[in-house]
Amino acid sequence: MSSSGHVEVAHVSHVLPDGRTLLDDVSFRIGEGLTAALVGPNGAGKTTLLRLVAGDIQPQSGTVAATGGLGVMRQFIGKAADADGAGADGLGAAPMVRDLLLSVAPARVREAAARLDAAELAMMERDNEPAQLRYASALTAWGEAGGYAAEVHWDACCVAALGIPYDQCRWRDVSTLSGGEQKGLVLESLLRGPDGVLLLDEPDNYLDVPAKRWLERQLAATPKTVLLVSHDRELLAACAQRIVTVEDRHVWVHGGGFSGYAQARADRISRLEELRRRWDEEHEKLKELVRTYRQKASYNSDMASRLQAAVTRLRRFEEEGPPELAPRDQNVRMRLRGGRTGKRAVVCENLSLTGTTRSFGLEIWFEDRVAVLGANGSGKSTFLRLLAGEQVPHEGLARLGARVVPGLFAQTHARPDLEGRAPV
Repeated sequence: MSSSGHVEVAHVSHVLPDGRTLLDDVSFRIGEGLTAALVGPNGAGKTTLLRLVAGDIQPQSGTVAATGGLGVMRQFIGKAADADGAGADGLGAAPMVRDLLLSVAPARVREAAARLDAAELAMMERDNEPAQLRYASALTAWGEAGGYAAEVHWDACCVAALGIPYDQCRWRDVSTLSGGEQKGLVLESLLRGPDGVLLLDEPDNYLDVPAKRWLERQLAATPKTVLLVSHDRELLAACAQRIVTVEDRHVWVHGGGFSGYAQARADRISRLEELRRRWDEEHEKLKELVRTYRQKASYNSDMASRLQAAVTRLRRFEEEGPPELAPRDQNVRMRLRGGRTGKRAVVCENLSLTGTTRSFGLEIWFEDRVAVLGANGSGKSTFLRLLAGEQVPHEGLARLGARVVPGLFAQTHARPDLEGRAPV
């Protein structure tokens, strides 16, 4: 079993390309064996901070240190596999299960795999002695990098996450796995792997209920140091021992679990508001003192030294700056309304999704709120895509009610219609 490590961020600042300061003098430390949650409003900088710790980007000021080896789960792991491995043939094909596992493997294993793939491709194109020697050398490097041990590790992960051995699914297209199956496989690899520090960006997304419970148990029991981003309050309550909050460019740490976090945040906001009130009062007093001495100095030269002292005192006070502002709560509102339609919004008759579900019937009525539950890979997203109008292999009938216009929020956040556009 691997030993754990630690993460230390000291006085880190990060400015966005448009000039906005995202992080300002951020400092915190996650000790060995602790599970810490990184929380905060959307857009506050949680993923950027995680990328700074992972080494994807370098801090513009300050330092980041980590010990024990880093295992990283990206928010969108399918894209990570596509970026880190160009497919099994090395030609930019769709990523396979092997590529997904390689994307979270140690760098030396990834490099050896790339070299082995290139050697195999070269031998397929021209099976001569130089190509054979290159392939033999790549096989030796693969073994020396721990590639064969990694394959044994991946076999255990595939059996645990997918129920089939690695040899039977290594060349399977990642897109044939559900989002939850992909996440489960990557989590198995990281939690069983040698890295002492895990950085997990929304690890609970896409997981079904049993898998979420499994993740809670694993994070509560692991000896590894974990820094995770999550919005799931149940996951935070079950496993987070520290809460690192990112809001309004700053970071603060709650030293307890999630159960006391809300009160700790309310107390902190109250203290910041009181400090700001006192600073504003003192600021106004100093400005009034300068105005008074300036008026007196206009007809009494003996007051000039006192005026200069007051001006200096005000300048130093303003240079030190006000205390941190209390964060503002986001005011997010969502409307789920539409034009009045017929009583039935969705009707399914003898519907079966090819390869996933048996035949079933369903009626959803106007203004119903319906949750679709099921195991990862059971066809939940496929069913929603069918209702949204996509071409999905199926038998039976699925139709929308009169004048019903579907809107689909994709699991992968894929919105080709928004490519190249910016919020206004």
